[in-house]
Amino acid sequence: MTVDVPPAPADAGPAAAPARWRLARAAVLLAVFVCAACGLVYELALVALGSYLIGDTVGQASIVLGVMVFAMGVGALVAKPLQSRAAAAFAVIELTLALLGGLSVLGLYAAFAWLDLYGPALVGTAFVLGLLIGAEIPLLMVMLQRIREQSAGSAVADLFAADYVGALLGGLAFPFLLIPVFGQLKGALVVGAVNAVAGLALVCTVFRKELSRRARIALGAGSVVVALCLGYAWVTAAEFEVTTRQQLYRDPVVHAERSRYQEIVLTRSVREVGHTETDLRLYLNGDLQFSSVDEYRYHEALVHPALNGPRGEVLVLGAGDGLAVREILRYPDVRRVTVVDLDPAVVALARREPQLRTLNGDAFADPRVRVVNVDAFGWLRTATERFDVVVADLPDPDETATAKLYTVEFYALVRAVLADGGRLVVQSGSPYFAPRSYWSIEASVRTAGFATTPYHVDVPSFGDWGFLLAVPGATAPALELPADVPPLRFLDPAVLRAAAAFPADRRRVDVPASTLLQPRVLEYARAEWRGY
Repeated sequence: MTVDVPPAPADAGPAAAPARWRLARAAVLLAVFVCAACGLVYELALVALGSYLIGDTVGQASIVLGVMVFAMGVGALVAKPLQSRAAAAFAVIELTLALLGGLSVLGLYAAFAWLDLYGPALVGTAFVLGLLIGAEIPLLMVMLQRIREQSAGSAVADLFAADYVGALLGGLAFPFLLIPVFGQLKGALVVGAVNAVAGLALVCTVFRKELSRRARIALGAGSVVVALCLGYAWVTAAEFEVTTRQQLYRDPVVHAERSRYQEIVLTRSVREVGHTETDLRLYLNGDLQFSSVDEYRYHEALVHPALNGPRGEVLVLGAGDGLAVREILRYPDVRRVTVVDLDPAVVALARREPQLRTLNGDAFADPRVRVVNVDAFGWLRTATERFDVVVADLPDPDETATAKLYTVEFYALVRAVLADGGRLVVQSGSPYFAPRSYWSIEASVRTAGFATTPYHVDVPSFGDWGFLLAVPGATAPALELPADVPPLRFLDPAVLRAAAAFPADRRRVDVPASTLLQPRVLEYARAEWRGY
């Protein structure tokens, strides 16, 4: 069967080609363009979801891209027997791809939350989507040649030009349009719908003569099924996300949002902890940041030993919840606190959520506090100010994006902004659950030119948790509270002295420092926290 356009000489120039040929070819290339954009969005959606849920951006990208590229090769081979009915096969593939691609994020999120089968589900989804995407190009090549036969080189050049430009559009649309406007779940559904419309529009107009009556009925029925499935998923997406998210947290979720950088979740419950007490918990990408029941233990241990000395200018890296800032502001001689936190959404939540504002003492309303929402590493590279104290209260180094904040290079940048006599304190993870991670951070701080005093305290929500107090030079800083320390609920001189002692099974481990080119702390953190 052929297309309903008159034949033309091989490689006839544009002037010789009837307008109908040119329009038909343009329609095919437009379909290539749109399908390529949709295909790349599916890939990016799988990578992004894995980064949010698992935290391993490089690993997730490697799995998704590797599996999909392999599957695309398989799909190209599988498409060979379908070339005799290229138009009908292409329409079926696009409908299937639209359905599976559109529902891919929803299905993988459910597999993660309900079934604990995310890894196999990811590989299976990536393979099936890659298989379908790989079958598109051979069929489109056949369809293009049926409009006007041309040399293989020219046809490939036209097809791949449209394909690559479409991929650029998809790559830009995903982070800058789909995620901000629709979010991941609905964004995938929108792309699925666009994918289906593009494929059907091409087949049902330019190649309608190739479709038998039975094929048209089947495609019409399939289109209705895909539309109903995607439409139902769109209508129920919000409810599904709330229900599935709640499955991941033991306490009721009272606030959830996905910022440009991470998923932010607040849970609240009432617990019997000696007496009835509300437990407010903040999670970033599923990792617990604090529990209101015992966060004071963590923040007193983090802040007060570092403020034993000059403290007029204090730099806080991270800590967008305002809890560390609350402790710093208890000293009246602190003139200014500069908070550098990447995500403005976390700071905004800390400013407006009533219970969180009560917990952090409305710290961000204090005129001494200045907030800068940029990446801490980049900010330090251009900083010209000098600080008496630097408090590094950053997310754990179990993701590629955060591992760089625990490297020799990062601590060298911190050293450059310290004033004479300045001090650095670093939250360093658990020396009990993750000893290699903890001591690798300590080795990185030392390698950057600091002398360190490691210490650890018990925070029931986290377990045994470690910190590092450091000063430039060769003499380790004394672990003491300031003489004018305000009243504390947990920390006192005796507890702080005990904090410097490590049991025999958790004493120093000889591990190398972590650097930008060799982020060993990332490897250690992933291995040690697996299963917890």
